[in-house]
Amino acid sequence: MSEPVRPSDQRAPVERARSTVVCALIGAAVMAALDEIVFHQLLGWHHFYDRSTAGVGLLSDGLLHTAELLGLVAGFFFYADLRRRRALAPAHARAGFFLGLGAFQLFDGIVDHKLLRVHQIRYGVDVTPYDWAWNVAALVLLLVGVVLGLRAVRRDRAGAAA
Repeated sequence: MSEPVRPSDQRAPVERARSTVVCALIGAAVMAALDEIVFHQLLGWHHFYDRSTAGVGLLSDGLLHTAELLGLVAGFFFYADLRRRRALAPAHARAGFFLGLGAFQLFDGIVDHKLLRVHQIRYGVDVTPYDWAWNVAALVLLLVGVVLGLRAVRRDRAGAAA
C-alpha cells in the first residue's frame, strides 16, 4: 500500500518565464525605491515631476513611492507563490531581477529624463556626465541580466540533454 500524496508534497513544473517576470517586477520596484530614496529624498536633486510647483513635485514622489511599494508587495507575493509550489527557477529569477533593475533605470534615463522631460537628474549643472553615468549603469545592469539569462537557458538545455 502506497503513502497518500499530500498537496504540499506535489511539485509543480518549474516556471522559468514566470520566475523571470516576477523577479523583473521586484527588480524594477527596488530600482524605483533606490531612485526615490537616494535622489528624491536624501540628495533632494529632483522630484518625479519637476515641471510644476513643489507641492505637485512632492505629490508625484508620493505616487511613485506608492507604485514602487505595490510592485514590491505584488512581486513578493508572486515570488512566495512560486517558492510554495516549488516552481521557482532561481537562475532565471536572478536574471529577471537584474533585467528589472536595468529596465527601470534605462526607462527613467531615456523616457523620463530626455523624451518626456518630467525631471532631470540634477539642476544647475551640466547634466551630460550624470546622464551618461545613469544610462551606462542601466546598460550594465541589463547586460548582467542578459548574461545570467543566457547562462540559465544554456544550463537548462544541458540538463535536458543529459
